[in-house]
Amino acid sequence: MSTTESAHRSVSEERLRDDITTNAEFGAIPAERGHGRTVLTGTEANRQARQYLLDRLEAAGLDVRIDAVGNVVGRWVSSGADPTAPAVACGSHLDSVPEGGIFDGVLGVYSALEAVRALKDTDRDLARPIDVVCFTEEEGGRFSNGLLGSSVASGNRSVEEALALEDDDGVTLETALTDIGFRGTDRVDASAWDAWLELHVEQAERLQETNAAVGIVSAIAGTIRCEIEIVGEADHSGSTTMAARTDALAAASELVLEVEAAANDVLAEHGDTVVGTVGKLDVSPNAINVVPGRAELGVDIRDVRYASMERIVERVRDRLAGLETERGVDVTFERPYDIAPSRMSDRCIAALEHAVSTVDAPSLSLHSGAGHDTMHVSDVTDAGMLFAPSRGGFSHSPREWTDWSSCTTATRVLTAGLQRLAEA
Repeated sequence: MSTTESAHRSVSEERLRDDITTNAEFGAIPAERGHGRTVLTGTEANRQARQYLLDRLEAAGLDVRIDAVGNVVGRWVSSGADPTAPAVACGSHLDSVPEGGIFDGVLGVYSALEAVRALKDTDRDLARPIDVVCFTEEEGGRFSNGLLGSSVASGNRSVEEALALEDDDGVTLETALTDIGFRGTDRVDASAWDAWLELHVEQAERLQETNAAVGIVSAIAGTIRCEIEIVGEADHSGSTTMAARTDALAAASELVLEVEAAANDVLAEHGDTVVGTVGKLDVSPNAINVVPGRAELGVDIRDVRYASMERIVERVRDRLAGLETERGVDVTFERPYDIAPSRMSDRCIAALEHAVSTVDAPSLSLHSGAGHDTMHVSDVTDAGMLFAPSRGGFSHSPREWTDWSSCTTATRVLTAGLQRLAEA
């Protein structure tokens, strides 16, 4: 039996399940179906989740540090490892969307810890340390558009900028982290890691449909978000003739259909990974007997090809110009969120492919349509990502579920992959 095989066999489903179900109690909410939680950054539920993680990291013998934006890292250095060598890091996040599920992010954090425990249980000497990581505010539920902690760790956002971010009530991230005791003084630098792996639930049904035990991610789709305001003229719905109207909602409706059409046109040319969504629409004055005078839209565009995303954005801008001319509305366009697609490194993919062979788990190569902290980390070091199956594809919902046996198999693959990278 190889050392890699014996290590992955030491993964404990019981320990992993106990950690995930205990974490599910923090911020738990009633749900008609499934198990729900709401854990926003800087809340009491977030404090409880973080403290439990710290306790578990320390119980496993890891040295823990916390950086200025609340990123948590536990380091294990085996007896044969060079403590000064760049570490192999692994993890995810513990915050959730409002009324989310119990696996998103959490599986990634506790599978990383369980992988270290399995390696320790089999007394493996590695060449490099292993870091177990929990990033702050991945979901963006309170202070940001998401991926906050990893953006700081990768150098894509300054500590000062992050700490100054405010929630809807004007509370800063700095105040919220201080209040729960998790504004640290350390520095987490993702560029100092030799490599990074993240295990996450798939949030789709491709693995389930193909009976694959794990998915090896080849790329993570980039995201462009646009904020658009269309201003017409509010007027009486009964006394304003159709010819005299400047209807902001009617103009916005044309834009919604243009986003759909543009995405479908790109889809026809470049495969099945591009998506375009208008997921937010606010209408004013929003009264049944008033011609809408203003409409605000939020547009979300994603693909693994940046050029395809740009094509849809250009279609949006062209249609807005047309609406100004044809309908007499005034428009404003902003692009506050722009993250390019991320390709996973060949070295990390190879390590995960070797791990899949070692564990003898059927796998599928696939892309991620959702964003993850791995996107920022991949900017500064080699990165790889692994998916576990999601039953029914439900995510960001109490109905989110990954069978415990699936969690365990994916964690075994992760363990073998981490060992492969840390032995180098």
